[in-house]
Amino acid sequence: MSDNNKNIGSLLSSPSGVGGGDGASNSPLGGRGVYFIGIGGIGMSALARYFHSKNYKVSGYDKTSTELTRTLEASGIDIHYEENLDLIPKDAKVIVYTPAIPAQHAELVYYQQNGYKVVKRSDILQWITESSFNICVAGTHGKTTTTTMTGHILRHSGYGCNAFLGGIAANYKTNFWSDDNNVVVVEADEYDRSFLKLTPDVAIITAMDADHLDIYGTPEEFGNAFIQFSQKIKEGGCLISKYGLERDGEFAVSNHLTYSFSDARATVHAKDIKVINGSYLFDVVYKDETISNITLHMGGLHNIENAVAAIGVAKYLKIEDEKIKAAVADFKGVKRRFEYIVKTEKNVLIDDYAHHPEELRALISGIRSLYGDKKLTLIFQPHLYSRTNDQANEFGVSLSMADEVVLLPIYPARELPIPGVTSEMLLDKMTISNKQVLDKQEMIEWVKSTKPELVVMAGAGNIDVLVGEVAVVISG
Repeated sequence: MSDNNKNIGSLLSSPSGVGGGDGASNSPLGGRGVYFIGIGGIGMSALARYFHSKNYKVSGYDKTSTELTRTLEASGIDIHYEENLDLIPKDAKVIVYTPAIPAQHAELVYYQQNGYKVVKRSDILQWITESSFNICVAGTHGKTTTTTMTGHILRHSGYGCNAFLGGIAANYKTNFWSDDNNVVVVEADEYDRSFLKLTPDVAIITAMDADHLDIYGTPEEFGNAFIQFSQKIKEGGCLISKYGLERDGEFAVSNHLTYSFSDARATVHAKDIKVINGSYLFDVVYKDETISNITLHMGGLHNIENAVAAIGVAKYLKIEDEKIKAAVADFKGVKRRFEYIVKTEKNVLIDDYAHHPEELRALISGIRSLYGDKKLTLIFQPHLYSRTNDQANEFGVSLSMADEVVLLPIYPARELPIPGVTSEMLLDKMTISNKQVLDKQEMIEWVKSTKPELVVMAGAGNIDVLVGEVAVVISG
């Protein structure tokens, strides 16, 4: 255990395993607790739910009220939405913040300058998982769905797990759940090298396509972090990586399995894939065994591959085939991952978190597999100036796979503008003729006037708040 985590543990008094214990009664908190700066983030909110479930006093700040923060408030967590030092708890024991919070944020600065224990979200995840059996899912894309599928199979089958997810599981309407079995399924985030604080017993690596170059500098250094992540696997543990990763030979793990959508050279792969009534039916081969007639009701061919990875974990853990099949058939997906908002015989609206060129490619390919040559309208909100700048050419190629594209202005998140980096810049990279940049209100009016039948809304910013308005227009 690191010195930092010993300090956290002494303040919070770790429960006996993730799934048990009453944190508040066993700790020196005395009814005081944990304060989250950026509590509305998907990873932060999962941690807030964890501490709330342990009876700690949890509170937090976020910039805006969202469906997620309102759900936290409904559970009894106090949240405020302005940088106001009069509203923060002065008796909090541990302050948790996300790297997305600006360094000059008034509340963060106050806690840092007044002797409080201030830690990143990744420090808390490290502390929580130091004494558990950990299944950690990493990768540039696919990790949220794969993490959720894995956690769902373990939960549905009765194997049991605690889960910290990067999205809202549709089956359970949450991104966190606890269990008495001291097993943790956790999304391992590569941003800010956070995943290097985890110690997996089983690690999944879904993809290593370069991203977050504002942090890593070069694609090579980005890849190096994944090699380091694989070195964090505990002795006797297992790595399950996507077959054909460029630096696959650098994973120095004795128990190394691979998975693939359909490549028979992988340890785990799908075969005999069929589309029946908008769902997928397929077999999965694991080593020399075959699980026949698996049904997946979640759209997108890339989600078959995500399911293959999750099934690989379940087989490694020796979960029975029939229980795996039943769990996959019952999987309802993840909010904002190929999520059907409208699905009628004539009109379809899909909402997706895709924000990387490869994710857009997989998303559009998946839609084509289900809807053939039907005209596909993509409404996309680029996320981050740095990502848009670094991967502009790749975005141009992926976006051009749609028949018609509407780009919203770039969502800046934590970043300041970069001169010359705009959504208009992406238009110039695209090879299709039906393309335009509109602001949010212009986009709504455009949808009203054109009434497209197959619409995909994608992006990691705040485009999701517009989905309801578009759904009303399309449904009408």
